[in-house]
Amino acid sequence: MDTVGIILLGLLVALALVIYWRVEAPQSRKGGAFSIKRFLSDLRRYKGYIFYSAKCSLKDEVAGSFLNWAWLILNPVMFMLVYAFVQIIVFGGSTQYLAAFVFIGMASWNFFNACVSGSVRTIKRYEGIISKVYVPKYVFILSNMLVNGFKLLVSIGLIIISMIVYQVPLSWTMLLFIPLLLLLFLLTFGISCILMHTGVFVDDMASIVPIVLRLMFFISGVFYDLEGKLEGMLGVLVERFNPMAFIIAQSRHVLLYGEGLDLAWFFIWLAIGLVLSAIGVSLIYRYERRYVKTV
Repeated sequence: MDTVGIILLGLLVALALVIYWRVEAPQSRKGGAFSIKRFLSDLRRYKGYIFYSAKCSLKDEVAGSFLNWAWLILNPVMFMLVYAFVQIIVFGGSTQYLAAFVFIGMASWNFFNACVSGSVRTIKRYEGIISKVYVPKYVFILSNMLVNGFKLLVSIGLIIISMIVYQVPLSWTMLLFIPLLLLLFLLTFGISCILMHTGVFVDDMASIVPIVLRLMFFISGVFYDLEGKLEGMLGVLVERFNPMAFIIAQSRHVLLYGEGLDLAWFFIWLAIGLVLSAIGVSLIYRYERRYVKTV
C-alpha cells in the first residue's frame, strides 16, 4: 500500500471510531439515537415490507410494458450494443472480450446510478406513507436497491453468457467478484442514505446529483479501458479515488483476466463504505421526525 493509502486508511479508521463512539451512546428512541443494535432490530422488523415493496415496484415497472419482463433483458443488451458501437467507432478500440467488458461496466454503473439518483427524492416520493406510519426511512433505500439488485442479477446472467461465448478461461479469481458486489452495495447504501437526507433540506440536490453522476460516468471507464486512456498520475488518481472506476476495473480483472484484487484499496473503500453508511443511518435516525414537516 502506498503512503497516500496508509494515511487515508488511518484517517478513516479514526473517523469510524469517533462515529462509533458517538452513535453508540445510550439514548432514548425518541431522541433519534442510532445504534447497531437498533439498526439490526429495525432491519428484522421491516424486512417483510422491504421485500414486498421491492416486489410491487418491479411489477409496476413492467406492467405497462408490451414486452413485460423481457424488457429487463433487452434493455441492458441494447445499451451494450450502443456502448460497444461507441467503443469501436469513436475510440477505435479492439478490446478483448468486448461484450463482456462492456456488460461488466454497465451492470455496476446502472445499479449505482439508479439507486443514487433515485435517493434524492425518496422522502418526497413516500410522503404519503411516512406521514401516516413510522418506518425507518432507510428502508425505502433498501427497497429501491433490491429492485435494482434484481436488474443487476439479470445483467450478471448476461455477463456469464457472454463469457461462455468468448470462452473466457475459468479462474478462482472469479469468486472475488462477490466481495466487489458487496462493496458496491455498501457504498451505494451509504451514499444514498446521505443524499436522501440532504435532499430533504436542499432542493438543489435534485439538479446537482445528475450532473455529478454524469461526470462520474465518463471517468469510470464504463465502456472503455480507463487504464489505457489515462496514463500516469491522472490515471492512478481517477481509478483509485473514484469508487466506481475502482469497482468496474477490478471486476474486469477478476472475471476476464484472472487477476487478483487490489486488496489495499479494496479495504480502504470498504472502510469508506462503512463510515458513509454509519453517517447516513445516523443522520436519518436523528432527523427523520423533521422530514414530513420539511417536505
